[in-house]
Parts: sequence; structure tokens; C-alpha cells
Amino acid sequence: MQPHPAHAGPIPASFTRPWDGVLGWNTVIFGVTSRPRALCVSQGAAARGVRGGLQGLLQRGITLVSSQAVSNAKKMGWPLKEITSGVFETEAPGGYKFYLEDKEKLKHDPVWKVTLGVSDLQKSVSYWSGLLGMKIYEKDEEKQRALLGYADNQCKLELQAVGGAVDHGTAFGRIAFSCAKDELPNIEALMKRENQRILTPLVSLDTPGKATVQVVILADPDGHEICFVGDEAFRELSKVDPNGDKLLDDAMAADNSDKWFAEHNMKKVSA
Repeated sequence: MQPHPAHAGPIPASFTRPWDGVLGWNTVIFGVTSRPRALCVSQGAAARGVRGGLQGLLQRGITLVSSQAVSNAKKMGWPLKEITSGVFETEAPGGYKFYLEDKEKLKHDPVWKVTLGVSDLQKSVSYWSGLLGMKIYEKDEEKQRALLGYADNQCKLELQAVGGAVDHGTAFGRIAFSCAKDELPNIEALMKRENQRILTPLVSLDTPGKATVQVVILADPDGHEICFVGDEAFRELSKVDPNGDKLLDDAMAADNSDKWFAEHNMKKVSA
């Protein structure tokens, strides 16, 4: 996990809603960011009290295949609930669900899948596969689930019907895919032709001293936000900064969040 690249300059309104006008989020990256269409999930502005960014986005959680993760959780005394043989359910701070499979780590990526709750499985499959071009790896009509992805060696997206409308509550977050910059205008044009929701039209975000990244943000039939970002610039911005931990800690210490919580008569939740 690493912080989303810092951004300065004019910010589209859709990037900050409903986070009290404050832009800030962490990005959890699943897959190698130097590969096209690496997948990441953004949790928005939890420090400002808008909890449940991942929780509302994912609905059903993230599945990791890693005996090391299970071992680490047990050593830390982290609560684990074995739901099936060798599969443990756990929660991160804020109630974000993770499912840990007690097996040797996968060769390509320990993060096996990210699960979204959907109201209409066929409609969602048509959107993610028919429009966005994901390959269908599995589809189970009886269990009302489907597994999709862009590549065999990358994290998969699971769609699970929830038996009704998807309730996002107050939570906001998004899934992001990196792709070739030249693909972005085509993605936007396709969504316009198909009368699909575009939350943020293609825009360039300047980061002084760093690469300018281009993004277009969509919404699927259930309102799940999807960001397509130009891979070339995203790759530059996603490089690990050896001073990243210190920079993040310093920024959090200086964000005046204690004052903000006090003014809003809210209790700050620690991770």
C-alpha cells in the first residue's frame, strides 16, 4: 500500500465529494503497476471522518491467498474467523473485510480478487465485459456470481448479486485501472455513445515536479466508481518513495485533523 500521488492545482469537484472539500485518499495497488491495467482501490479521506470508503465500494471484501498473511494475523492476535476450511474472515480498522486463504502465495500476486456487490448480475457482466472488455473467467447463475479480469496473472474482479439495490450509504471510493494513455479518449467516447455515466470527463491532473496524469472516471450500473488512468504517468507517480512513510506521517501530523474533528463534534478513529 502506498499513498496516492500528491496533487496540487485545480481539482475537479467530483474528486472531493463528499469529503468536505478535502482531497486526500490512500491507494491500495493490486498487481504490478508497470503492467497495463494494474488494479487499485482508493479509500477516500478517512482521516476526515468519512469512513467506509472501501467498505461501501467493495461491499463483499478483498481475498488474499497468503499463508504469511494468516500467520502474521495470528502472531498479532488479530481477530480471525474461519468461515470454510483454510479461509479466514477478518476486518481492518473501519470494518473493511478481508478474506485470507491459508495457502502458499500465488506466483503472480497474493491478492486474488476484489468483490463488488451488484443488484443485477447480467447487467453488470454486460457492462464490465461487454463495454469495458473484461474477460469472463467464471459465471455461476445459481450462486449469482461472476469472476472477471483483464489478464490471467492479475487480481480478478468478482461480481456478487446482493438480492436488491446496492446500498452505498455514506461511503465513497473507487476502483482504478491503468491503461495506455491513448486508450482514454476511446473509453470516454464509447461511454458517451452507449449513454453510460461519466462522472469525470477526461482530464489532466498536474503534479508539480512530477508527471501529469490523465484520468476519466465512470460509474457502473450500481454506481461503483471506476477510474481509468494513463499508465505511463501513473507508473511514474507510483514509484516507491524511500521517504514515503516519513512524508505521510509528517503530512498527517500537520493536517489539523484533531481540530477538524473537534469543530465537528466527532471522535477521531485511530487505525
